[in-house]
This record gives sequence, C-alpha cells and structure tokens, in this order.
Amino acid sequence: MENMVYAEELVKEFLVFRGFTNTLQAFVKELGTDIGKGFQVDKIIDLVFSIYIPKFQAENLIQLLRFFSNCFSSHETHLISVISELDISIIQYYIIHAIQAGRKDKVIELFDIHGTELLQKDQHWASWFAIPYIKAPQSEPKFRVYFSKEWSNALHLSLRNFLTKMFNGTRIPALMKISSERNMVSRLKGDIKQLNFKLAQLQVSLEEKETQLHQLRSSLLATEVIVGTDSTSNPLPGSGEPTVFVPASSHVNCVSASAQAGEREPKHSEDIRPDDTQVSTSKISNHSGQSERNTENDAQREEEFPEVRVDFQETFLGHTSPISRCRFSATGDNVASASVDGTVRIWTYDSSAPTSRNATIYCGAEIMSLEWECKSDRLLLIGTADGGIKAWNVDAKRVVCDLSCTEAFPSVLDLKCSPVEPIFVSAAASRWPGLSDIGKLGYASLTVWNMRTWKAMTVLPLGEDPPPITSVCFNHNGKLLAAAATDGMIHMFDMSAGLQITGWPAHDSAISSVMFGSDETSIFTLGIDGKIFEWSLQNQGKVLWSSDCSRFCNLRSSSHYKHEMALDAYGRRLLVTSNSLRAPIYQVRGHAYGMRTLPHSASITTVDWHPTSPIFLTGSADHSVRVTSMV
Repeated sequence: MENMVYAEELVKEFLVFRGFTNTLQAFVKELGTDIGKGFQVDKIIDLVFSIYIPKFQAENLIQLLRFFSNCFSSHETHLISVISELDISIIQYYIIHAIQAGRKDKVIELFDIHGTELLQKDQHWASWFAIPYIKAPQSEPKFRVYFSKEWSNALHLSLRNFLTKMFNGTRIPALMKISSERNMVSRLKGDIKQLNFKLAQLQVSLEEKETQLHQLRSSLLATEVIVGTDSTSNPLPGSGEPTVFVPASSHVNCVSASAQAGEREPKHSEDIRPDDTQVSTSKISNHSGQSERNTENDAQREEEFPEVRVDFQETFLGHTSPISRCRFSATGDNVASASVDGTVRIWTYDSSAPTSRNATIYCGAEIMSLEWECKSDRLLLIGTADGGIKAWNVDAKRVVCDLSCTEAFPSVLDLKCSPVEPIFVSAAASRWPGLSDIGKLGYASLTVWNMRTWKAMTVLPLGEDPPPITSVCFNHNGKLLAAAATDGMIHMFDMSAGLQITGWPAHDSAISSVMFGSDETSIFTLGIDGKIFEWSLQNQGKVLWSSDCSRFCNLRSSSHYKHEMALDAYGRRLLVTSNSLRAPIYQVRGHAYGMRTLPHSASITTVDWHPTSPIFLTGSADHSVRVTSMV
C-alpha cells in the first residue's frame, strides 16, 4: 500500500509539473472512488457484498466488474472465461438479493440500462429478463438453486479465492517499484556505510600492526648489531680497530666506526621500510637515541590529528591509473576525475541523482588540470600535458571545443573560469614537469580565453622570462586574479585592465597552490616545502595564519609534481594532499591542530571540497576516488 501511495504522489507531481490540470482533476476524482482498494481482497469482498449489492448500487458494481475484467484478462487468455462466469454470477446474486428484498424495480432498472450488453455477452440472460414478473421465482426449477444459501456461500468463496490468486500473481507496475527500489537503495547505503566503517577500522588496525611490526624489526636489528668499543675486548690478531660481531642469521652489512665521518643523516622513522636492510653500525650507535626521540615526536604529532568523523563514504573505482585531478561541479551533483593515463570520468556519488551525464573522456595525454564552469554543470574544461584544452559538454556528451596552446608552452598546469564573465584563464609552462621537479618547468604563459568564441583574448604580462605559474584563482567577482609562481611570488592581476597590479614574495621555494579565502580578505598559499600561509589582502605581506604540513606533503619526497589544497564552503577547514595514506584537514585560525582522513592504500594526489556541504573528495595513487561526508 505504501508503494501505491508513493506512486500516486509521483503521478500527481508529474501532472502538476507538466501543467496537465484537467488530467490531474480526473486522476484525483478516480482516486476518490478507489475501485481497486489497493488490491486488498477483504476490502473488495466487503465492497461487493456489503455496499454495492445491499445498497443496490448497480452502476458501481458494473464498473468494478469491468475494472477486474480489463485488469486480469490481459494476463492469461484461459482466465477470460473464468472472469466472465464470475461476472455473471455476481450480477445474478444482485438480482436475487433485490427480489428477496422486494425491490423488483431495481432489477427492471438494471435490465433497462445493461440488458442489451448482458444479452450480447451470454444468450442465457434471456430467461432472466422474466424474473421480475414471476410471482414466486424461488419455486421455479430454473431459479431455485440461486436462492439457496449454499450457492451464495460458494460465490463468496470462489470470488475470494480468485482475487487472492490474481493479486498474488499480478505483475507490479514499474512505477510502483520506485518506492521499493528507493527503500532498497537506502538499505544498501546503510550497509555500505557500515562496511566502510568496518573497513576503516580494519585499515587503522592494520596500520597499527605494521607500526608495531616495524618497531619490533628495528629493535631486533639494533640488538643484533653489537659494536665492540671496549678496550678490554679481544681484537683479532694484528688488528688495531674494534671488532664488530654480527650473528650468522643477520643480513645487516656493517662498517667500522671509523667511517662515521662520511655518513648521511638517518632516515625518519616513517621513511624506513621493512625491506630496508642496509644499516650501518655508526648510524645505530650514534643516532639511535635521536631516532627514538624523532619517532616519539612524530607519534605525538600524529596523535594530535584525530580521525575525521564520517557520516558516509563512497569509493569510485572506475579508473585504472593513479588519479591526477578530481573536482566537484558547480552544484556539487557531479564529479570529474582524471588519471595519468589520459582519461577523465564524469560520475555522481548520489544514487538518487540522474546518471545521464556520466561519461568517459579519452584525451590521449596526461591530464594536468580540470575546471568546471562556475555558473552551471554544463561545461568541463580539461588541460593536458601536450598543450591541449578541451571543453566537454556534459549534456551533449561531446567535446565542443579543442584548443591548443602555443608549441612553446605545452604543459597546461592550471585552468580557472571566471565566476562572472564567460572567460577562463590557462596557466601553461614551457616544459613537461618531471617527478618532484616543479622548479624546472621553464617559463610561464597566462592566457585569457573567451568561452563564447573559444578564442584567445589576451596574454597577461609577466615580464621577460617569467618563472612558471603553477596555480591561479579568481576572487568572488572575477575582477582579481591571483597567480602563484615557482619563484615563491604571488602575482595579482586586474582583469578589467589586463595588468599586474601588485605582488609579493610569499615562500622561499616554489608555490604549489593558491586560493582566495572565503571572505575575500585573505589568500592562502601552499609551498613545495609544505608550508601553508594565509596572507592578508588588506595589509599586504602580513601573515594571518600559518601551518607546517611538510610531514604530509613535502614535494621533495613526493611522487607527484604538484600538491594542492582545498577550502571548505565556510573557509574553516583546509584539506591538503599527502604523501602518506591519509590527508590532513587543518582548522584555519583554530586552536585545534586538525584531523586526518580515512586512509587510502596509496598517497593522496588530489583533493576538493563540495561547494556547499561538508563533503570532500580525495583522489589517490591507488586509482580510487573517495567522497566523504563529515559528521
């Protein structure tokens, strides 16, 4: 019954949307009669034998029988005769009840209106036309059986059995399945949420076990390597150096203590892998205490970042290569994600949202930048490593424009659409970025494109041999453009004049990402050294807030050429990509250190926030993209 009510509401909503007011009125009127009574057998039996027949509502009874005939006769042809016999018996019961109640006028009225129709269906009705004029029809051999209680009981039972069988086997209309499918989707979402929670717990447990195993291995290595430094020890004959004893089962290569001068700094505890077997005696002897202190400090810092509380999490596994970029659309309903194999996937994480825009785009080169049109979800811009800029129409599911930067600037590092005008800016570099080699991108080019004519409007001036621009962003009204460069400078452009109006040194190293704050009074920068700064736009050069995420996203130890950050809709949380399995979420200007995302199985290469909700994206080198909703 719940499914039927939900389907009826959907029909009403559709009729109102299309403006079919007359149809809506007729639909509501017919719903008021409720002929089928929701396909409930008991109600239909009561309707026939307790309302229509006792109250002599012959017209309603005929309409009900027509409804059943049309409803059931299309299922199986052999049922037509059964339905016809039941119709005849029910009308005969109506006539017998009217005769017994002394209402022969109702019998005559029935024959006057429907006599011809009844006679056409069955010639045996001819003898029944005389029944209102017979003084004692119950005594006539032809009609005697119909006045018996056994016949009426048999009719009740036959009708009940027939309706029960038919309603249990009736095909449910597709429209009525929507409610059931919606409930099933809700249940599946709940199951997925629980499974994701269990998966996160298992991953955390696995990380803890791996950490314990690593610490155990490190302690075993430290105890197995014995350095003889006591002058009373027994050196080998003719040797003036202390003796190093290594157990036969050990695979550690040892050097003498005199080699200390040429040693490098020890690895941090999180950089040591279980297969690191090249350990020097001097490292263990001189730096074991320092390594223990570093491990303790790192553990304390990690504990300061509690795991984010998750409302739900969906994982997209449509890619077959590491993810390079992922972005929410302007409304947040769609997601575009790109992988290093040159494919872009458009998808939705909400099962209730339409999937008509889902698509796979093959670009033929590594994707370096993605940008949705700001005013709608209609267009997606794609920048590639071969100087290509494609505009994909998600409704038409095709590339509507395929632009090319000049051959001198083949790497499209970033794309940004104006929030007001139909223009976008491309930041291109003269060289292809090698791994962890953001400082060797050659020179920069900033081009403004018209999205109506799909032609270049102007090239913003950057001076002679400018360093590459790695990231650009517009302010809320599109009048200002901020550009971050590999020399650590922030450049500010007046878009109406097409000129640079100011700039200042923000980092000692290259800047990887830049964005305006939510209140438009500040600007955030992320350097390749892992330093994050929030700069005041009212007091140029003043730092409002800063943080050091080098342990998460130091580009010098990264496998991807550029880290990035994303601000939530309220400008309170800053999400940053990470070399590790988790990404940090910093509380901007807050006293709390922040949070950590649930782990992927590889480094997190790209991030983004939903435009209005506390939902974020994380793309990983493990080929997956996750949509996470925070509690």
